[in-house]
Amino acid sequence: MFVLANLCQAIAMILDKVLWLYGIVVMIAVLISWVSPDPFNPVVQFLRSVTEPVFAWVREHLPFTRVGMMDLSPIVVFVIIQLLQMVVVRSLFDLAFRLR
Repeated sequence: MFVLANLCQAIAMILDKVLWLYGIVVMIAVLISWVSPDPFNPVVQFLRSVTEPVFAWVREHLPFTRVGMMDLSPIVVFVIIQLLQMVVVRSLFDLAFRLR
C-alpha cells in the first residue's frame, strides 16, 4: 500500500504546486490589469490567454461577479483556488498518510 500512498502524496504535491502557481498568475494578471499594459506584449498575451478563459467562465455562470464597472471574477477564482487547496489537496495528503 505504500506505493499507492506515495502516488497520492505525489499527486497532492503536484496539484498543490500547480494551484499555487495559478494563484500567482491570477494575482499578476490582476495587478497588470490596473495599469494600461501594451496588449501586444508577450507577457500580457500569455497572462490573458491563461486567465481569461477561467474568468469568462466565472462571469458567465456567476452573474453577481459584475458589479457596475468592477469585475470580481478574479476574486472568485482566487477563492476557488484556495478552497481546492484546502479541501482536495489536504484530503489527498490525509489519504496518503492513512495508506501508510
